[in-house]
Amino acid sequence: MDQAEVDAVLADPRARALLVSPLAARLAYTGLDGTPRVVPVGFLWNGSEIVVCTAPSAPKVRALRERPAVALTIDEEDPPQKALLLRGTAAIDVVDGVAEEYLGAAAKRIAGETLRAFEAEVRPVYKQMARLRIRPAWAKLLDFDCGPLPAFLQRLIDERG
Repeated sequence: MDQAEVDAVLADPRARALLVSPLAARLAYTGLDGTPRVVPVGFLWNGSEIVVCTAPSAPKVRALRERPAVALTIDEEDPPQKALLLRGTAAIDVVDGVAEEYLGAAAKRIAGETLRAFEAEVRPVYKQMARLRIRPAWAKLLDFDCGPLPAFLQRLIDERG
């Protein structure tokens, strides 16, 4: 998939809505032992990358330094389901203190005094944060209401008539 095709998927208003939603993403990667992992993560879309922040000592950081290929899913659980499927490579940098993207991701779920209290609690916890930046290299939007459906499912429907 070339970047223009990826950009076209990401430009769809349904994909944009998922990218800025308060939903968690599911991040898939390969662990140090070679087995697959999937973890729910808060994220922030910065217009070109998914940004996930965590402790530099988190197991996913060590694993992604060795095998940076990832897949992400952002999906609604209530019908009619929509899902944005992404693949890319994680770039990792470590920042001092709490990464602004971490607070931005939190602000999608909480606001006001609750957000301020959250920030006050996390600032002393993190001397540094690892910022995982994932630029989508592949993207697919699934919309079980108005399409597109997965090709295999569409074939089954078409065969049934």
